[in-house]
Amino acid sequence: MLKRLMLVFVLCIPISVWAFFKPVRVIAPELTELSCVNEIICIDNVSLYKEAVTLYEEALHFVESSVGTIEQKPKVIFCSTQTCSQSFGLGIRTAINIGTFGIVISPRAWKPYYVRHEMIHHLQNERLGMLRVWRDPKWIIEGMAYALSQDPRPKLSEPFEQYRSQFKVWYKQVGKEQLWTEVRKL
Repeated sequence: MLKRLMLVFVLCIPISVWAFFKPVRVIAPELTELSCVNEIICIDNVSLYKEAVTLYEEALHFVESSVGTIEQKPKVIFCSTQTCSQSFGLGIRTAINIGTFGIVISPRAWKPYYVRHEMIHHLQNERLGMLRVWRDPKWIIEGMAYALSQDPRPKLSEPFEQYRSQFKVWYKQVGKEQLWTEVRKL
């Protein structure tokens, strides 16, 4: 009897995670109501596929040429509706990066700098590891993403404006060539 209960418990864990921790759905978005046109782009409205591909390719090229080479292209889920965004647990966020598993872009984030920002987070996770990104100083993680994505907004909400400013000062001293070496020292 105990073995059966344990088996049921173990089988229920993935279902519970899928139901209650919505960002995990990025691992298998095709199980939601999305079309995964290829292994890196999933979308809820296939008629917007060309726009999604353009945003993806521009961001990938930009990040690789200005921040660093991405080893494994991230899976990006482009949501054109709030319903899609909520199915991945975005809440009020415009986009989210789930380690190296994938990125979710909400309807408000279909802009080059948002996709670049999330790809920079993907690169950070590749270079530093997910635990380190999670525990490293937020000014370096978020500041890098806001500054190097060339986010055009003149003023961000706090604490993100402070993070961006602090990163820019630090980056001027470090430079592009030593970026990753110096980040690892923090």
